[in-house]
Amino acid sequence: MKQIDISRNPLDLIENEFAGLYSGEPGLSSIPGGQSAADKALEDLDISGYAANRSEVLPNSARGATVLSPYIRHNLITLRQAFDAVSKAPFKDREKFRDELYWQEYARHLYARVGTELFQNLRFEVDWQSEGDGWNREMACVDEVVEELEQDGWLVNQTRMWLASHWTVRNGVGWLSGQERMHRELIDGSRAANLLGWQWTVGAGTGKPYGFARWQVEKRAPGICSGCKLKNACPIQEFPTETQPRQLEPNPLLNRDPDPRRTAGPLTPVKLREPNVVLLTIDSLGDADPALSANPELPAVFVFNEKALGKLQLSSRRIGFYLQTLADLAQRKELSVYIGDPVAFANSNEVAVTYAPVPSFRKFQKLAQVHPYPWLAVPQAGTVRSFTAWRKGLGS
Repeated sequence: MKQIDISRNPLDLIENEFAGLYSGEPGLSSIPGGQSAADKALEDLDISGYAANRSEVLPNSARGATVLSPYIRHNLITLRQAFDAVSKAPFKDREKFRDELYWQEYARHLYARVGTELFQNLRFEVDWQSEGDGWNREMACVDEVVEELEQDGWLVNQTRMWLASHWTVRNGVGWLSGQERMHRELIDGSRAANLLGWQWTVGAGTGKPYGFARWQVEKRAPGICSGCKLKNACPIQEFPTETQPRQLEPNPLLNRDPDPRRTAGPLTPVKLREPNVVLLTIDSLGDADPALSANPELPAVFVFNEKALGKLQLSSRRIGFYLQTLADLAQRKELSVYIGDPVAFANSNEVAVTYAPVPSFRKFQKLAQVHPYPWLAVPQAGTVRSFTAWRKGLGS
């Protein structure tokens, strides 16, 4: 375990303490990490026009996207907080925004239930198995979007769909490698949302691949095509050739969860022993982390998983967002940050932690306290075959 001084400049930390554990050139996103930044973003939230403009790409001033997703991903802002914050917004905008929040919750429910099986084709078999880079950066639209992904670690949902479709539906490269490439860069990257988004776009989840075509670019990013050197030989002038994915034998877990309480985690705190420290995870970094709130007198610890970082090679922007978040928390809370093995730390300390609905959480076997995850809707036993069916089952 190597302790790092979180008060140091994040770029200095990345270059000197995370050598070999990140990809790309050192840099930070223009979207700052931290509870303070999250609180400011929520305070300034105005979703007027969201329903009409959330898919706009260029110019940036036309975008209706809220850019809350990095804070929601790490529960600096919970889905419930975001849901409640728009109670007085115009009806159409409020309903669309809340629908997107439910989509995030659906992704979490699905991943919590099926786990690593979400890395496989969910309901339909797609034949795109080519290898390589599926993004043709000679195209101005693709180059512009990939540049934003690499420099800011964030994209509007529309361009995430463009990139996923271009990688797989257009260029025939396997979707799993594409989602890995995107996951590496996104500061809001979650396996749940990213895997589900790619499955939906390429047709593995719905049977209907999303076709990326020039008219979508001209509609959502007007003017970009005029400056493209391929404007007279556009590779996406028309919709891609329609494909018919083969339907798979459904995973029984998609229809019913035999143990929804295991999926949801504890709904009330589980207190086995007295803790001496609160362990924060990437899924819960906010001041209102349930374990942190329940033990305000205890110091907090965050452990960067060295083995996982070495394998994933996340971008410096992603790691920088985490470092900014931890440095902000350290201004209000006694906090130690390490690079090492979080499970080993938990095994050698009496740890209080907030449950995380991800497969890796089950590696923790020796915990003093486990606190409930802040669900927007508690997972139930019913279907998760589709967002619509799942949402209907919530009765909302």
